[in-house]
Amino acid sequence: MFGILIATYGAVFVAEIVGDKLLYTTGVLSTRYRTAPVLIGMMLAFMAKMAVAVAVGKAISELPPVFVAVLTSLSFIGVAITLWRKPDEPREKKREHSNSKAAMVSFAAIFFSEWGDVGQITAAAMAARFGAPLLVWCGAVGAMVTKGALAASLGAGIRQWIANRVSPRTVRFVGVGMLLILGIASVVETLTEGHA
Repeated sequence: MFGILIATYGAVFVAEIVGDKLLYTTGVLSTRYRTAPVLIGMMLAFMAKMAVAVAVGKAISELPPVFVAVLTSLSFIGVAITLWRKPDEPREKKREHSNSKAAMVSFAAIFFSEWGDVGQITAAAMAARFGAPLLVWCGAVGAMVTKGALAASLGAGIRQWIANRVSPRTVRFVGVGMLLILGIASVVETLTEGHA
């Protein structure tokens, strides 16, 4: 049974780590928000997405590309708008609200984008193959959280470096621009996958 957990973790981690846009999204979010709320939102989103992947299995891979593209583009646009509206200087008295908002933004950015991606399809295939959905879910969530924690840690380190050298307004412009570029790339990739 432990072998199923390790096999799923390895398969999903390898499938997700190469060229995944959510890796960059998490890194971008971590340059703007504190790491802990980003990790919490990310972990909850990965838990929910992998639960759907394990439960629904192959049906995820058959979602219409247009549906996935629309959902993904709305997610990236929503996060970009949220970053755009965030004030340059943090308000000390709203620290807790900021943390919950960061967690919600992170959850939404991850949960509503890239459905039917290689990590979910891998988890669905592992669940179908091994018939142990709880173990597959644990392995898949562990792999996704590891990937996200790596990105968030890098993003937090970059955030500190940037905070000492770049104005908050510039960080906001660059962050929004990067999210919009990632969103466009994700939509284009989703719409052209079936035609390749």
